[in-house]
Amino acid sequence: MNAKKLLVSWPSTSLADLTNLATEIWAHIPDPAFIAVVGEMGAGKTTTIAALIRTAQIEHFEGSPTFAIVQSYVSPSKGKIFHLDCYRIENESDLLNLGLEELFEQRAVFFVEWSEKIEQILPIQHYWLYIRTNPDLSRTLELYHDN
Repeated sequence: MNAKKLLVSWPSTSLADLTNLATEIWAHIPDPAFIAVVGEMGAGKTTTIAALIRTAQIEHFEGSPTFAIVQSYVSPSKGKIFHLDCYRIENESDLLNLGLEELFEQRAVFFVEWSEKIEQILPIQHYWLYIRTNPDLSRTLELYHDN
């Protein structure tokens, strides 16, 4: 397992901060990139991804692809972007039937919720965006990269 290197941390962020924060996050993400978005249920994973997608000049965010699993976008500034919600993947058979390994071969930016469900096929080098809820209900976001 690779060690993770903390690139940047944003403590005590609010929903109002997300647009500016999304611009800062994009500054740390190369193209292509794979970003595992990690947080408890209700931590704000989808809301954060929505801000990132809107900041990439995509006006209509489709919401979390909980049932479809994959939602694709084309950004005029970032190119292909995929948002995956792997919550409903229950076993290796589900994973094999989805063809995600082939999808990950595309030159794109991937934002993946519940990436632990597909851990065995994660790209070797990827980013981790951790979202944690603080006692005051603000969020702390931390961006890591595998070394």
